[in-house]
Formats: sequence, structure tokens, C-alpha cells
Amino acid sequence: MTDPVRPRVAMLLYPGLTPLDLIAPHAAFAGTTETHLVWKTADPVRSDSGVVLHPTTTFADCPADLDVLFVPGGLGQASVAADEEVLEFLAERGARARYVTSVCGGSLILGAAGLLRGYRATTHWSGIEALALFGAEYAEGRVVTDRNRITGGGVTAGLDFGLVVLARLLGEDVAKVTQLMLEYAPAPPFDAGTPETAGPEITALALAGNLAVNGEMTAVAEKLAARGWGRAA
Repeated sequence: MTDPVRPRVAMLLYPGLTPLDLIAPHAAFAGTTETHLVWKTADPVRSDSGVVLHPTTTFADCPADLDVLFVPGGLGQASVAADEEVLEFLAERGARARYVTSVCGGSLILGAAGLLRGYRATTHWSGIEALALFGAEYAEGRVVTDRNRITGGGVTAGLDFGLVVLARLLGEDVAKVTQLMLEYAPAPPFDAGTPETAGPEITALALAGNLAVNGEMTAVAEKLAARGWGRAA
């Protein structure tokens, strides 16, 4: 059974994940949860920016009963969303977890595992169309909660997400203390954090640099949608 004092969290690692997708919520959870960094093997995992991360457990040894199952996004998300071993692990643990969660394109991986069918969810703004192919209903927001599914928007939403989940697990006071200790009071230097505020020219530049990743993810989504929204459907 899970420990009511230290909730049990499993955070998926995979080659090509975006470090901030993982590290921001990990910072929120640090010190108050039993957190496992999970991959197929214990071998180091290289992120999409070159940062190397080390799993603390494997799929085989990951606790079966979790308070939180978490999936980050990243440039490698299309490959992992097509990986049957990963999808099987997520579907099995997700069926038992108290909360099934993600940040950024991690929701697309959850969708590939069949874990978002019929749920409202968010994702990175560039992945909205792919999300719908998995039977999820896109909802705008930094953090979207639908029953026991909690999804965060793109990259920097990971800290908002982590605090929301922490409040669910241990109460608002714990989350507020964590926010204060992290000195999380965002005041970005530019008003360009969404396509609407960035404007069409900046948005086009951003999309141009992400065309290959979006195309790969859409292809995976279309293939899985054709067979019924992923493994767990």
C-alpha cells in the first residue's frame, strides 16, 4: 500500500525527454514524496538537450501501486509513444495509480497508452491536434484536472503542475511553502509565452523549428487512433 506520509511517485524517463518537463515537478515533489525515476533499464538516459539522467528503478522493479504516475514530453516523445513496452508499462501502472499525470507532450504519450480517452487534458500548444486523435478533449490551461487525470501545458507549466499535484497529495499549505521556497513568482521578460501573445511571426518561427517532431507525433497518433486510441483502449 502507498505511504500516506510520503506519497509514491513514478516519473518516466526516456531518451529525448525535455529536462524541464521533468525537473520542475520533481523540484516541487522533492523532500515530501517517495519519487522513482523509471525506465526500462538502469542505463543512463540522454535528454533532448544533452543532460544525462539516471533511472532509480526499472519497469520491472517499479512499485505497482502509485499515488502519481507522471510522463514528461520531449523531442523523443514520438518514438516512445510507439514503443509497446513503454505503453504496456504505462497502461498497467496507470490503471492502478491514484493520479495519472503529464506535462507538455507527455499527455500525448498517455494518450498513446489509452489513458486519456474520454478525458479533458492539455498539452503543448503545438500538439493540440495530435491530442484529439487519442480521444481526449483538449482544454486550455496551465494545468487541467479531470477526475484523476492531471495534465500540465508546455514545459514551464511543470512547476504549476507540480504545485497543483502537491496540494492534492499533501494539502495547500505544503504546496504554498514549497512555492515560497522555490521563490516561484513568475514575471517573464517578454510577453511571448503563448501563440496569441507572441503573434503570428514568432509563432511561425517556432513551428518551423518543430515541424519534424510534430509530424512524427501526428503520424504515431494517426496510426494508434486507427486501432482504437492506444493499447489500453
